[in-house]
Amino acid sequence: MKKFEERKFDIPELKGISRKTVEEHLKLYSGYVNHLNLIHEIVENQSNPEYARREAYRRQGFEYGGMRNHEYYFAHFEGGPRPLSQGSILEKKIAEWCGSLDTFKKIFSSLATTRGIGWAMLGYDKKADTLIQYWVDEQHFGHLPGVAPIICLDMWEHSFVADYQPSGKKAYIEDFFANLNWQTAEKNLSDAMRG
Repeated sequence: MKKFEERKFDIPELKGISRKTVEEHLKLYSGYVNHLNLIHEIVENQSNPEYARREAYRRQGFEYGGMRNHEYYFAHFEGGPRPLSQGSILEKKIAEWCGSLDTFKKIFSSLATTRGIGWAMLGYDKKADTLIQYWVDEQHFGHLPGVAPIICLDMWEHSFVADYQPSGKKAYIEDFFANLNWQTAEKNLSDAMRG
């Protein structure tokens, strides 16, 4: 089976999120890629006990979710902050869904302050041709079948505690939007609508 490769990200200096936090966070991402490849080695080796191979499959969702969620997250910072394009399909879909970008940010920020570890997600449901937001526990519980991620915000404490302290979730969320390159979200939507 082909191995998964770690993506490299060109992330500029970010508002509020330190270079040290980004570097440490990228190491966690690297671990997800490595563990996913290890899982595939275990399940492909027929000499491993069947229970060990089944357990590896059970862990696959966590490691895979960790890898892909982080790839969306870090890609949001590449190229530096860029506003949502006026008249873009994403702007129109946000307006259809909740009225305005400001309303979306309020709704999404509320979701992101959910207690516990996980991800605040905005996705696109192609069958319904609509945006939908959802919470993913850990890395993998709560992904919606057929919904393509558009915006992925990591709300595990490792993504913000060193810079914001445990009580700083709201400031971290504000800075995520201040650092967001909306063109990545626009591309995610465009890809999802074509796919």
